[in-house]
Amino acid sequence: MNALTAFFHALLALLLEMAPWLLFGFLAAGVLHVFVPGRVCRKFLSGRNFRSVFGAAVFGVPLPLCSCGVIPTGMGLRKDGASRGASVSFLISTPQTGVDSILATWALLGLPFAVIRPLTAFLTGLLGGSLVNLLVPEDASAKDASAKDAPSKNAQKKASETAQEDALRGVSFLRKIGIALHYGLVEMMQDVGKWLTLGLVIAAGITVLVPDGALASLSAQTPLLGMLAILLLAVPMYVCATGSIPIAAALIAKGVSPGAAFVLLMAGPATNAAAMLLVGKVLGRRTLAIYLFSIFLGALVSGLVIDAFCPPEWFMLDPAVSASPVSPASPVSPCCSPCCCGLTEWVKTACAALLVLLLLNALCFHRDDALSPKEVPENLPMKGKEMNENENVNVNENQDPNVPTVRHYRVNGMTCSHCRNFVERSIRSVPGAEEVRVSLSESLAAVSGPALPEEVIRAVEEAGFEIQEL
Repeated sequence: MNALTAFFHALLALLLEMAPWLLFGFLAAGVLHVFVPGRVCRKFLSGRNFRSVFGAAVFGVPLPLCSCGVIPTGMGLRKDGASRGASVSFLISTPQTGVDSILATWALLGLPFAVIRPLTAFLTGLLGGSLVNLLVPEDASAKDASAKDAPSKNAQKKASETAQEDALRGVSFLRKIGIALHYGLVEMMQDVGKWLTLGLVIAAGITVLVPDGALASLSAQTPLLGMLAILLLAVPMYVCATGSIPIAAALIAKGVSPGAAFVLLMAGPATNAAAMLLVGKVLGRRTLAIYLFSIFLGALVSGLVIDAFCPPEWFMLDPAVSASPVSPASPVSPCCSPCCCGLTEWVKTACAALLVLLLLNALCFHRDDALSPKEVPENLPMKGKEMNENENVNVNENQDPNVPTVRHYRVNGMTCSHCRNFVERSIRSVPGAEEVRVSLSESLAAVSGPALPEEVIRAVEEAGFEIQEL
């Protein structure tokens, strides 16, 4: 029972420290989503030069996209004319950090980590993108195909941008604020809520269950070996930039060097097994090798530099976070998180309560992407059921000719709202797609209008997802 009490005390301490800045970060993410249109960045990312790589890294660092959500966005930039190097720079720099995780890092791990983390993400993005531009030639056949299909692709691109921006054109400022709040506090919570919760639980478990000094011995005796072990474990896993923060804090509290914990902060969010497979499929094996090399090298070099040259007192954790068990009423020391000094305990408690409610809403109750019963025919296979290869589901057999044709598709590979929105925009860019509804929770898409199924399938496959007409 003592261990269970200590676990919940540790979990509460982490929530109190992170909640205010997590909420602020999610709000900032919503503001970026609404007030910074995607076409602003595209014009800076075309061209096989250092400027495009630099622009991709600068644009990617503050964006709050995870390693799964960044893939369709990066593929979309590539499809819209970004160079291969710029695409890789964006894919590397973006998931490692974001406005939300920078603030949360400052709150829990201190200002030095909050500065070094985005700087390393920026530099690794520059490294990966520059190496790709130097070592991986643009596919000539892809260029020829692109030139051949230029009119249709430009039309699709324009339609996609118009569909995205028309939704906000003419909308009042207050309505835009409402959209930003919904995106930041609902959609973003749906994307990272599960992983943030998992990260907090793992961190509290490490704080309570791992004996002090058990992890410090490996890190102290062979720092490079400890970093390599963390690196090999972190890369194939999925952990978001924010969810990795409490895990890193718990590791430092148990004696792991700040450099080794930093390896987790960088390599864990940067990629995962699914992202690696998709990068290899869309951009090629050589690009994938450079992509992984840049992440590995950036994380290891940064970790070694932190341990060798940075004063240890820079990374002293707040006693409220590192102590086990943690008293929920323990005061917060300003040594690690000067940004938190002005926050009273009741503000932190209120923010923690709001964060818990938002997480519960996102994980348990809120499913606004589900298709309505009218959009899902009775004979449509449910998610999780395997379809027989010879099964032919004709959903429009008895349809009234005066009612617009509605076709249904199974879309695999969507893992967050960014994926869903990207699939929806890709389908809307197809001529004849009048009404489009995509459900993330059900992996379904309903398309109304005379759009050709093969065009819909091609648009979604070019976006990097698997699709099958039902």
